[in-house]
Order: sequence, then C-alpha cells, then structure tokens
Amino acid sequence: ILDILAGPSSEGGARGRESFRDMLQQGLLDDQEIEIDVPNKEKNGGDFEGGNSNPQVVAMTDLLQRLTSSSKKQSTERKKIPISEAKEIITELELERLVENVDLRKSAIHAVEQTGIVFIDEIDKICSSREGFSSRSADASAEGVQRDLLPLVEGTTINTKHGNVNTDYILFIASGSFHAVKVSDMLPELQGRLPIRVELAGLTEDDLYRILTEPVANLVDQQIELIGAEGVKLKFDDDAIREIARMAAQLNKTVENIGARRLHTVMERIM
Repeated sequence: ILDILAGPSSEGGARGRESFRDMLQQGLLDDQEIEIDVPNKEKNGGDFEGGNSNPQVVAMTDLLQRLTSSSKKQSTERKKIPISEAKEIITELELERLVENVDLRKSAIHAVEQTGIVFIDEIDKICSSREGFSSRSADASAEGVQRDLLPLVEGTTINTKHGNVNTDYILFIASGSFHAVKVSDMLPELQGRLPIRVELAGLTEDDLYRILTEPVANLVDQQIELIGAEGVKLKFDDDAIREIARMAAQLNKTVENIGARRLHTVMERIM
C-alpha cells in the first residue's frame, strides 16, 4: 500500500514515505481509494463445490481446486477499492502464502486421531425397552442407529473432505438419563465398546443453590434484568434463593428428577 501511495522506496522519498506510514497506521487514509490486483474467484475455480454435502464429492472438488491452482497462476483482476478493504485482502493473501508450505490438514487429522474426544449426548433416546415391543418400527429404527454408531466406536476409517480419519484411538464418551430404558437395553456390542460406566448422583439442594448463584448469567440475574426492562426493581434475598433451591430439590425427589431444569419450573411459578 505504501508503494502505491508514495512510490517505490528510495533515499530521497524516505521522509514522505514515513509520513504516509504514520497516516496509514492511524487510519487517516482508510477512505482513500487505491488500485490493487484482487484474485478472481470465478476464474480460479471458486465455484467447484456447489453446496454438495457428499464428503467424497467435496474431497474430489477440493483436490481439483488444489491441482488447478498449483498448475497455473491464479487469475487476478485490477480493482479500485478503499484502503480499509485493501488491508483485509492483502492480509489474507499474505497469510495464504505463509500457510502454503505448512500441511495443516495433516497435523489436524493426526491430532484428531491421537487426542480426539467425541461426546455423544442423549444416547438413551436411541434405545428401546426390550420388555415391550409395542412399537416395532421405533425399535427397528433405534437399533439401526446403534448399529451405525458401532463401527465408529469400534474403530474405522471415515472419508471426510479433509482426508481419511481413523477412529481407532478417538475417545468416545456417551451420556443419557436412562429414565424409560436401562443401559442393558443397548446393543450388547455397543455396551462392550463403552466399558467404563459411571452413574452420576442427582443434584442436591446445595448444588442447585450454586447453579442459582455462581454462573455469570444465572437464572436469578436473568429475572432481575428481565423485570428491570419494565422499570421494576426486583431483589432476591439469599434466604429466598435457598428456598427456591430447596423446593426444586424436593420436587425432583417427589415428582420426577429432571435435574437443574426444575429451577426453571419453580422460578416461572414464582414470577
């Protein structure tokens, strides 16, 4: 940008160049328009993908892009744009040049394969009780999902748009409430691939109190701000928060244990 504004660097124009540099750093020239060469995405094959979600197609188009971009010089077009936009474009181009020699995909795939963790939540929702077979179709579909998960957890090679990823050493952690079904209702093969089983204790009154007080955007503060928008000042005493936690814990014990979601129910009734 300095070369465009002040011309190529020379001993005679050093003072003028420095003054331009100071103005450029201060943002005084951001609205000034300059002409630069911008990469032409259409001619460089930027529209290869076409929104295809198939990983094999995406991988192939990505390979074609790299082959075409490496075999021929990238097409550019000269545009007159403000310096503020030119800074972003030039920064992106320089970053691409720096990253060209670093195989980020290879290191990323290696990191995923060796230290990756996959968390599967609500795994009980794909289980069906073996005691009653009233809904055969639901049982079949649930078992099908488990069978799809099985090779991933056991260890297989997955074809992604960034390359092949082996799941042999990826840690899989699954969780679920298992209210309607038992862990033993899962496929025996899937149970065998998730060998360490931990049963979490229910939230106590003290835990619920901490949930109401410790988070930055806790439920109590949310209600205070919500009512404050209507010009009403709302204040919760510590004893009141303790009572909300006690009531939520009591309802979880007597009605149904839905964890911290019970706080929303109690708070809604109070408000």
